[in-house]
Amino acid sequence: MPQIALTSLKNLLRVNVCEIEFLRRRSKAGRPSMRKMMCTLCNDLLNSANGRISLNYKPPVNGLPYNAESKNLLPVWDIFMQDWRMVNMDACNLLNTKKADDTFWEYYNENLYTMSAQEKINYMDT
Repeated sequence: MPQIALTSLKNLLRVNVCEIEFLRRRSKAGRPSMRKMMCTLCNDLLNSANGRISLNYKPPVNGLPYNAESKNLLPVWDIFMQDWRMVNMDACNLLNTKKADDTFWEYYNENLYTMSAQEKINYMDT
């Protein structure tokens, strides 16, 4: 799996939805050290009607109280958790990329929308 740098992932996420795998910042008992995520930073996708409703997107209210990039962290919108999450870029692999347009929504409706909570957890832990 190709490891990706913070700046490269940030640029990809501005126009895509990416599937990534990264090292958890805090270990969780009984959970793997790596976590998988589908995420984006695409403003057009997130601020669309579908983004606001289907992804439950909420724009950030305040800035972070620290410089995330100086800690090699990247704040992203997590498609499954429907919230902002920090990605540890010390060990982050790019698995897949989907253009943040109608093709993403087709994929979302056919594959992600129908997933149960347990299926989402299983996905994140694989």
